[in-house]
This record gives sequence, C-alpha cells and structure tokens, in this order.
Amino acid sequence: MNNVTLLFHKPWIWSFIAVLSAWVATIIFTGGLGGAGLAQAALTFAAFSVIVGIGQMFVITLGPGNIDLSIPATMTLSATLALKFMNTDGALVLPGLLIALGVGLAVGTANFGLIKLLKIPPIIATLSSSFLIQSTAIWSNRGLRIKPPEVLTDFTTSSVLGVPNVALLSFVLAVAAYFILMRSLFGRWVLAIGQNMRAARLAGVPVDGVRFSTYVLCGVLAAVAGFFLASFSGGAALNMGTEYLLTSIAVVVIGGSSVAGGNSNVPGIWGASLFLFLVVSMLNTFGVGAGVRLIMTGLIIIAVITLAGGRKSMK
Repeated sequence: MNNVTLLFHKPWIWSFIAVLSAWVATIIFTGGLGGAGLAQAALTFAAFSVIVGIGQMFVITLGPGNIDLSIPATMTLSATLALKFMNTDGALVLPGLLIALGVGLAVGTANFGLIKLLKIPPIIATLSSSFLIQSTAIWSNRGLRIKPPEVLTDFTTSSVLGVPNVALLSFVLAVAAYFILMRSLFGRWVLAIGQNMRAARLAGVPVDGVRFSTYVLCGVLAAVAGFFLASFSGGAALNMGTEYLLTSIAVVVIGGSSVAGGNSNVPGIWGASLFLFLVVSMLNTFGVGAGVRLIMTGLIIIAVITLAGGRKSMK
C-alpha cells in the first residue's frame, strides 16, 4: 500500500479535502476574487474553534459520556474577569491572562469535583456548572461590553507573513497537543482510559488524576480562547461563547476523532475548523437563505463524517 493510499485511510484527511472543495467552489463562483482574503479569514476564525476543540477532544477521548458543556460559559467568564481587571491597561496583560487561566483551572476543578465526588454524569455536571459560570459572568459585568487593551487588539488582529497571529498561536497549541497525546505518558494514559477504563486502572494508570487533569486542560484552553476572542472582537460579551458549544464538539467529530473515546486526531481539528467556516462562507457567497443554509451545512457535515467513517471501517 503506497503513501497516498495510506493517507486516504486517515479519518482526518476528509476534513481537509472538504476544506479545499469549499474554498475552490467559493473562488470559482467569485471569479477568482478574494481567495487570499478568504483564506486569511478562515485561518483567523478557525483558530478559536481549534483551541476549544483541542480541549473538548481530550475530554471526549476519555471515553463514552465524557463531554464538557461548560466551554461557552468558561470563555465568557474568563474574558469578562480578565478584561475587567485590565481595564484597557496594556501593562496588565500578563496578570489579566493569568486571571483567565485561573478561571479555567477553577472551572475544570469544579467540573471534575461534581463528576467524581457527587457521581454526576459529565454531561449533566458540566451543563449545571455552565449555568453557575454564566450567572457569575452576568453578575460581574452587568451586561456591559468590556473593552480590551489596545495592545491585545493589535496582536489578535495582526499577522506575520500573511498568517494571522491567532492562527499561529492555535497552531503552536495544536502541535503541543499532538505531542502530549501521541508522545507523552500522559497522552498514552488518556488513550488507555478511553479504550477501557477498568483495564487502565488495573494496569496502574492513575485514572482519577488523568481525568482531573484532562477536565482542567479543557477549562484552561476554553479560557485562553475566550481571552483572545474577546480581544479580537473588541470586548467581552455575554453571548460570545455560545456558538462554540456545538462547534467544539463538531470539530472533534468531523476531524476524525472517535466519539466512543480512545482515539483522537489532532490534525483533524484544524481541518474541521477551517471546513466549518468555509462551508458557511461558501453558502453565503451563493446567496443561500439562512434556513436552507443551516440544512445544507448539516447535510454537508453528515457527508464528510460518513466518508471518513466509511474509509475507517474499510481499513
């Protein structure tokens, strides 16, 4: 079996094929105009989906039932508290980032506490905590849009050699996630738990410690995404993380990771994030109405997942 054939047996490759197809279709329709701008916009907006998708991927890899529904609320609260503390002062960027990371750490700890100590299923535990987190965000900013320091706005809206800074940041995080998952002992433990928790425990894997660390990692990455998204979009708003609830799950599934756990594809997170942005842009370019656009987006996503699943089963 040659290298090309092996490549097409990778579940995540189909998300990148879908990305290329959506980009080409859009460019053809516009007569070749705006190709570079579309690519840069895709990299920018996909970057935030990549960050939250990586965290969700680690959680889902732990096995059936593991999912974090508190990501949107964590993004909102971390951005709100960090930007409120900085109060547009560029000298306080580092402490502001540490506050955001602290929020993510606290949320991850609380989520695992509900799951482990109170024996609440993860989907219920994280959904419940999201209401508390969102309520705290509402209480802290009273519905006002909190502005970021100018230095943060400049960073998140700038690029290096045409590549957006936020995309470079997401790429670094994705590379780190790949090496953690595929090359470290912790990553092997996460995969082992996802494949069979009981067997992993009997083999000496510190199951509770690994699960705790994974939920904390997801919370921290959500906080990072919220911090930079608020800086990019001009401020922290109460609904800023809403769309990332389903997006964080969709990029994991479309990217080729197994929802049953025990198998993840970090490269697929990038492919799926780019695809989700480009398919909406493509349908907007074609002038498709909002209702039809949602239906077509769903059908296209199903098609990509089916192709990936079919190839995986053939393997």
